[in-house]
Formats: sequence, C-alpha cells, structure tokens
Amino acid sequence: MFSLEKIVRPNIQKLEAYSSARDEFKGTAEVYLDANENPYGTLNRYPDPQQLKIKNKLSEIKKVAVNQIFIGNGSDEVIDLAFRVFCEPGKDKALTFSPTYGMYDVSAAINNIELIKQPLLADFQINLNQLQPYQEMEDVKLIFICSPNNPTGNIINKEDIEYILKNFNGIVIIDEAYIDFSTKESFISEIENYPNLIVSQTFSKAWGMASARVGVAYANRQIVSLYNKVKPPYNVSSLNQEAVLAVLNSPAKFEIEKNIILNEREKIINQLVSIACIRKIYPTEANFVLIEVKDANKLYQYLVVKKIITRNRNSLINNCLRITIGSPEENKQLINTLQEL
Repeated sequence: MFSLEKIVRPNIQKLEAYSSARDEFKGTAEVYLDANENPYGTLNRYPDPQQLKIKNKLSEIKKVAVNQIFIGNGSDEVIDLAFRVFCEPGKDKALTFSPTYGMYDVSAAINNIELIKQPLLADFQINLNQLQPYQEMEDVKLIFICSPNNPTGNIINKEDIEYILKNFNGIVIIDEAYIDFSTKESFISEIENYPNLIVSQTFSKAWGMASARVGVAYANRQIVSLYNKVKPPYNVSSLNQEAVLAVLNSPAKFEIEKNIILNEREKIINQLVSIACIRKIYPTEANFVLIEVKDANKLYQYLVVKKIITRNRNSLINNCLRITIGSPEENKQLINTLQEL
C-alpha cells in the first residue's frame, strides 16, 4: 500500500522551509522596508513566491484546488524536485520508458539517482510484464510516464497507467507537456483518486510561452506542500508570472492558435505521405510528427543546408526525424524542400 511518509527523504520531512519576506506579509502597503530591496526601479520588488494569481486562475480553469497546484521554473523544475524530495542520492532508483524525454535522464544523473530505462514495445506502449519486477523493488521511488510521449507522439494507454498507479508504491509522474494537442483527457481529474500521482504540464508548448519557463504540477496537497518546501523562494520571476497571466486571460487566442497547429498537423501528415524518402509516419497527438526515413543523418543535413532545422532522433529510434508543426508558411517551405529531393 502506498504511503507518502515512507518514500519522502527523512531530511526533507524534517526540513523547515525558508520563509521569505513576501511569505510573511501578504497584501498591499504604501512602504515596503522588509525585504532589503532597492527602492528604485520597476523591477526592484521580489515576485510573489507562491504565484497565487496564476494558481487562482488555473484553479478556475482546471477545477483543481489552489493547494493542489505547484508552479515551477519550467516543468524541468517539477522533474528535478521529484528526485530531491523522494530519492536518496546514490541509493534510490527511478524508472522511465525509452525512448522518451531526455531530461529524466539528465536530472537523475545530476541528483546521483540510477534511472532504469525500460524499452517501450514496437507500438511505443508500456510492456507491463517487464515492468512488474521493478514495481516491487523498494528502492524504486519514481516512475516517469510521458504522455503524449516525446519523441514518439503517442498517448500511453490509460489502462496501463492506471494499473501502474494502483500497483506501484512510489510516485508516478505523468508528463503531459503536449496534452493540449491530444484528443484524450488529462489525468488531472485523477489526483484525488491516486495519492501517488503527480501530473506535470507546461506553458512552453500549446500556450506558446517557452521563453518564460513556467511549468505546473498538479497533485494532492501533501505532495504540493513538499514541493513548496524544497523549491527556491522566488523560483518564478514577476515578468514571467505576468506573461503567463496574460495568456491565461486570452483563452480565445489560445484556442485559435492551437486549432491552427492541429489543422496544420493533419495537412502536413497528408503531404508527407507522398515524399519518396519517408518510410513511415507515426501516429501523433502532439505538436510534432515522428517520421522514419531511409537515411536520417543524410536527410537531416540536407535540411540544415536548406536552413530548415528538424530534430534528428536517429540515436534513439533508427532513422527517425522529429518534425515540429510550424506556421503554415514554415510547413509549406519544409514540404517544398522535401519534394525537391
């Protein structure tokens, strides 16, 4: 049976979070002399350490309580803090499914945690039979599931994820960076049902805010409280908080741009079918498409010469390129260039 207390690092359980000046005083005043700030300038004040305006807006949109939302410096901070909170360096392990997002590997290495990489099946789904022995290992504290998966683009079967949530006594992090482009529902609605679930999302993809570096984790209040305890006091700047609030308050613009990307995705897939060098186009529910070609390295370099940059995933999946869906003009340039081969 899952027990949060059993998997949180003992030093994190005992940790007293740093209390910043903006934590201790909430509200509006005429004179601020509490935080050793410079009184001059337009960026001289510290940001809200709890990002409450963003959380309140997300609470309204996602139908999730404010204390079930964590705001991070990109979803990479959500990943990193999971290792810090739940894994003893040099002792505990984490698990993910390959091929997938590379930051799980990097963050595990930074935190001195062994990352077990279980290969996905040919259709890029989880092999539950191979997973079972790891579920019973006490030193495996985290499982990362990217869905829609990067770089393959597919949704991981909901039934498989639910099986893992029910049978794994550690934390399951579902990385939904691309969920806004999918026809499937988010797992956010399940955080009340699974005490070991963290759902990670980001403003970098569908919301068009990659430069702002703002990610979100949705989980029960106990997990969110642990995240808030460990994070740096002012982990998201005022500039980035304001930028995120601006897009959250422009839902019509978000929907228009997302639908353009989805329409372009279908158009570009239909056009790629007729390109001679492309052997396979994988199904996708993200804002990119994975293609298998005759020679990925050669095609990648050809496109570079033409000043079109794709992602060469040949090292992960043999002879595959990942192509992000761009603007209609960018996509047309890509197709025209491929047709010249």
